[in-house]
Amino acid sequence: MFASVSAVLQRLGWSVAILLGVTFLTFVIAFVIPSDPVRTMAGPKADPETLARIRKDMGLDKPLPVQYAGYLKRLLHADLGRSYVTGQDVGHAVIERLPATAYLALTSLTAAALIGILLGCATALRRGSAIDLGVLVWSLVVLSLPLFWVGMLLLYFFAYRLRLFPLGGFGVINVCLPACALGLNGAAYYARVLHANLRTVLTEDYIRTAHAKGLPALKVYGKHALRNALIPLVTLLGLDFAGLLSGVVLTETVFNWPGLGRLAVDAVFNQDIPMIMGTVLFGAILVVGANLIVDVVYTVIDPRIRYQ
Repeated sequence: MFASVSAVLQRLGWSVAILLGVTFLTFVIAFVIPSDPVRTMAGPKADPETLARIRKDMGLDKPLPVQYAGYLKRLLHADLGRSYVTGQDVGHAVIERLPATAYLALTSLTAAALIGILLGCATALRRGSAIDLGVLVWSLVVLSLPLFWVGMLLLYFFAYRLRLFPLGGFGVINVCLPACALGLNGAAYYARVLHANLRTVLTEDYIRTAHAKGLPALKVYGKHALRNALIPLVTLLGLDFAGLLSGVVLTETVFNWPGLGRLAVDAVFNQDIPMIMGTVLFGAILVVGANLIVDVVYTVIDPRIRYQ
């Protein structure tokens, strides 16, 4: 049975509070930084009268609390505002960039999950073997390398030197290098997490009991051990997928991938506050929603978990 309605409603209430906090902090940070978005829009040679007129037209001459209240009012009507730079509706801009980011997220996360689960199972079942030591060293090396540096190395060797892949852009071939950069990092982390969880599960009494009853090893490991060991991994996969969907800033920037991360970076450099608010809010909604979905999925994977 799924989580009770009251528990879900309670978590929804907390989710709304978290999202409000995110909008407030982002709004304050965007306006307290020592920069002037009006000057960026009007250009360095704009006279004070032009700057004042633009501020008045855009409502930027009002006190910060009044501007924030106006933003929340528009948000209730699903209006994220318009870009200061392009004039494009922020919601439409996010939706336009979402397919590219979703494509990259699904590709990299699927590869990372499959490789991580296979390596995690292999190392946990062959503890102390050469494959266990080799995967441990490999995962530590991969996790210690900065993601953007790995991306630049892949670009240099496979795109610039060997010319096997394009240097950037969007497409089936273009996704290979950024997905590889993200997938390697994710696979190393998932392998270590599953390795530790599976080793712990294999020492439990019910696993020894299953062996004593004469159950096939494949059934013991696959149905009983692996199912329970995957529970923490589900949380990581859900949160990572939400994080990837909200835009992998460094990876999309390095590979010139036209996704949400690149949109957010451009918005920051252009001091495009509505676009910054929109991308941050969209990412926060994904992460909060992923948390809620993972909590419910827990009850399916592990029947012992119930929410009152």
